[in-house]
Amino acid sequence: MEVKARAPGKIILSGEHAVVHGSTAVASSIDLYTYVSLRFPTPSDNDDALRLQLKDVGLEFSWPIGRIKEALSEKDIPNSSVPTSCSIESLRSLAALVDELKIPEAKIGLGAGVLAFLWLYSSIQGYKPATVVITSELPLGSGLGSSAALCVALSAALLSFSDSVNLDLSHQGWLTFGESELELLNKWAFEGEKIIHGKPSGIDNTVATYGNMIKFKSGSLTRIKTNMTLKMLITNTKVGRNTKALVAGVSERTLRHPEAMASVFSAVDSISTELATIIQSPAPDDLSLTEKESKIEELMEMNQGLLQCMGVSHASIETVLRTTLKYKLASKLTGAGGGGCVLTLLPTCILFVIPFIFSFLSLQFMMNALIWFNEFEFFKTLPKLNYLA
Repeated sequence: MEVKARAPGKIILSGEHAVVHGSTAVASSIDLYTYVSLRFPTPSDNDDALRLQLKDVGLEFSWPIGRIKEALSEKDIPNSSVPTSCSIESLRSLAALVDELKIPEAKIGLGAGVLAFLWLYSSIQGYKPATVVITSELPLGSGLGSSAALCVALSAALLSFSDSVNLDLSHQGWLTFGESELELLNKWAFEGEKIIHGKPSGIDNTVATYGNMIKFKSGSLTRIKTNMTLKMLITNTKVGRNTKALVAGVSERTLRHPEAMASVFSAVDSISTELATIIQSPAPDDLSLTEKESKIEELMEMNQGLLQCMGVSHASIETVLRTTLKYKLASKLTGAGGGGCVLTLLPTCILFVIPFIFSFLSLQFMMNALIWFNEFEFFKTLPKLNYLA
């Protein structure tokens, strides 16, 4: 039997980095997904290995089950109903397994994801042979939540074969987890995110788990209800960055300038709170919608200025900001910054300029920028499971 799970990527409209320090953040899922397929061998297959296939990068790894069990000999009996953090000892043991893979230097960043995979698999399913295939529509390291989507989709597939969730495995088609099951799934995904990013805020995995749009603060989740549709241009600078290092850099700056950074985080909190209020308020006519979009533009610009204060912008991001500003459009980075993706709000009154922006950005990045126009409606995307008997 095979199970397939998918989880969406995300954008952060306001609050990245500051959310780690207690501020409010507003985020939404987008309709780009990471897919995980899990298949256990039949007794006749005579297979005793755990196999991982990363289709998008053309890599395949395998480990004898006995080797994984030996590496985690100090680990307690796996319990899928109790999300467990990876200890330093276990992390070192799993890192030794990953080092043996000799991942190509150009793709060495995948190592942390493989570590998270090994931990989540062994913690939820224990020591069983299986084949796991991962594909994704999300560019890696771009600020669109690719690692969180991986952890959520992987945890969903693994939990579906556990006693911790109640699902009809004979069902043909997409199914969703219930509320309590989503909570368990989110906690497991967060454990994977901690392995990849060190001290993540939890917002990425929460959006990938629950979908739609959320307001997030200090682990507290509020779902945002709205009839408003936002149109966003997402520009990928194709400049890679290290999320863990960027998060650490903001923390170090906070230690050096505690009062100034406290003011920055407080301002971000106010921006996120106001943004959520605007998005949730009714817009009975086109004039009201235009006014709301204008306020959102200003808030995005202010948030970007505060992100620059945190030291997480980049020359490539500034290029996109200057380009879109020529068309009187508001933009901000999304995610960790230091490269990655930039959001540009496209008000309903100026959609005719899209082709010109496309041409100019393509020229600026010498055709090396991945740009896609994504109109998304909140309440549109939810993490789902697809069961194939």
